[in-house]
Amino acid sequence: MIVEICANSFESAVAAQNAGADRIELCTQLAVGGLTPSPHLIKKVISELFIPVHVLIRPRKGNFCYSKKELNIMKNDIEFCKNIGCSGVVSGVLQSDLTIDLIATKQLIEAAIGIDFTFHRAFDCVKDPLISLENLIDLKIKRVLSSGLKPSAIEGISLLSKMNKIANQQIEIMPGSGINLDNVLRFKNKGFTSIHLSATQQPEKKSASFFEGGTEGASNEKTIRKIMSLVS
Repeated sequence: MIVEICANSFESAVAAQNAGADRIELCTQLAVGGLTPSPHLIKKVISELFIPVHVLIRPRKGNFCYSKKELNIMKNDIEFCKNIGCSGVVSGVLQSDLTIDLIATKQLIEAAIGIDFTFHRAFDCVKDPLISLENLIDLKIKRVLSSGLKPSAIEGISLLSKMNKIANQQIEIMPGSGINLDNVLRFKNKGFTSIHLSATQQPEKKSASFFEGGTEGASNEKTIRKIMSLVS
């Protein structure tokens, strides 16, 4: 089973590699669902780590409907990731009616030719997951990251399992959100070939400073090691 760690910092990325994780999804601002990391952070991770790095391409928080200008920013970010040596990108676009924006998503896929493309958890906002899954299969996307349209993947495991059967190896279904030591084997036993988690540990609060509001934890190396041991 492939274990992908959602790393929100250089320290988290290093912890993931040291613990034996198979791949990293690099992002920032997990509190809002993740945003595109800075070019300098991407460069540092790519230059100092050797495991595959996929970069989240999401220019802002909020919905997944983007303007033409935002799409251009996203395509430029993908081009940057390709040129610097990233193994893949993680992105996706919806229409206002909560269906897959096939035209815009195809533009991002074409920008990413040569590296992996994962459709991210925008999928968990769609109104019809099975039709949307067929859309992604038609687009020849490699994988979709999803919690089964629920707050956590363990709550959505029934739909995820159904999607996995329908996919029939045409697209990889990668469960993510709330996967931890207590439930990771449920996903392995259901036949999923990959999982996505952050394994974060919240830092101790040392002050009530305004600037520390929403402080995010870092991926915990010991937790990742235990998960790797369980699924190996």
